[in-house]
Amino acid sequence: MRALVTRSASLGERYPAPARPEGRSVLGGRRVGERPGHNVTSAHLQAAYPFLAEGGLGAPGVYIGRDPYGGSWVYDPWALYEHGVLGDQNMLVLGKINYRKSTFVKTYLLRQMVFGRQAWVLDVKGEYAALARAVGVEPIRLSPGTGVRLNPLSPRGERESQLNLLRSVAGAALRRELSPEEDAGLRVALDFVVAAHKGSEPTLPEVVDALLRPRPEMVDAVSAKSAEDFAESNRETALALQRLCEGDLRGMFDGPTTGSLDLDAPLVVLDLSALRDSAALGILMTCAAAWQQAIMLERQAAAEAGGGPGLKLIFVVEEGWRVMSHIGIAEWLQENFKLCRTRGVQNLIVVHRLTDLGASGAAGSREAKIAEGLTADAGTIVALAQSPDQREYLLEAGFGSTEIDLLVSARPGEMVIRVGAYSQLVNQDISRWEQAIVRTDARLIADREAVFG
Repeated sequence: MRALVTRSASLGERYPAPARPEGRSVLGGRRVGERPGHNVTSAHLQAAYPFLAEGGLGAPGVYIGRDPYGGSWVYDPWALYEHGVLGDQNMLVLGKINYRKSTFVKTYLLRQMVFGRQAWVLDVKGEYAALARAVGVEPIRLSPGTGVRLNPLSPRGERESQLNLLRSVAGAALRRELSPEEDAGLRVALDFVVAAHKGSEPTLPEVVDALLRPRPEMVDAVSAKSAEDFAESNRETALALQRLCEGDLRGMFDGPTTGSLDLDAPLVVLDLSALRDSAALGILMTCAAAWQQAIMLERQAAAEAGGGPGLKLIFVVEEGWRVMSHIGIAEWLQENFKLCRTRGVQNLIVVHRLTDLGASGAAGSREAKIAEGLTADAGTIVALAQSPDQREYLLEAGFGSTEIDLLVSARPGEMVIRVGAYSQLVNQDISRWEQAIVRTDARLIADREAVFG
């Protein structure tokens, strides 16, 4: 549609000129210093008039905050996908410490729950307990000796998905890619265990036993020279998985899933904070993520069988830099990002800065390439305050120079949100009730107010 054309009147036309004082010159009926009126399109006039701005994304969504002109800014990835604004639902959140990065994530989850969306969180820092209790649930605390077990091999979804989960867990335990022999060994070991169970739940200890003591049909399936040759080729994989069954990590992933867990709650939080500083945290996160995906696949299959659209789910990975250093879970996340539209899942990764993802592996390594791909595959990037040394990386991620200037000088709660080709400066809006739930520094603020008033 062609832009409207308007005529900008001169000041002399809009307001009658006062009587000319003695000695002041007039040229052509105008006072000296005036400019003649001119024609201009409305498309250009909006740039000259600073109080006109674009009115949001044009789709319904949850309230996030206000734009610089006071307008409400709302966002929903599924609605935006339906409107053609987004190509995928994935989100990357980055921001410096104490600039309300976690506050944004928690308020976003809380407000999405009002519309029936469910959220699953891998909580490395143990800071989602208040949010969970606010919606009537308790976090699932994972650590040796708690009695809570999550089986990453739960028989949910298709067989190929179950095998991919096992590959991810093994890759994380080995901290490298699987060799062709190891990959084949896992495949035939899982097939043997599943067949032996005849519909019941296979477990990691049984897979380890099959790898260390291969049966004749397993040896034949991979054309190994002998059972001893098969066992030797898969010994490293078996011992790495054995750590989850008999080593320092026993008791969490070595048996059927605990039956008392509430997996239909609006918020499911896996609290890994007890092992935050453990070298095995990446393995735990991989196992936990694998278990979560098994549940999601089961629900998707049930929804499709019932003819319904299925539940919209938000999967949050806090401390994303810890995850990306493990090739197994990095590959799992890559698969999840690619299949987000099919599964109806919004993957949400939280990091401090883009270089956290770049530090996941050596330059040119598979980990580094996957991290770069995740950034490219994130349809939405929510960026809060950034350090000046991040300018180059933000430029590479597609941020403009004006956006970067805003981020470098941003105050707590200010963020630049990029949704596809659209970007907007937004200021978080948090209710007084939400502050006590979502602000990680709420206790510090309360103590300060109690002392200083």
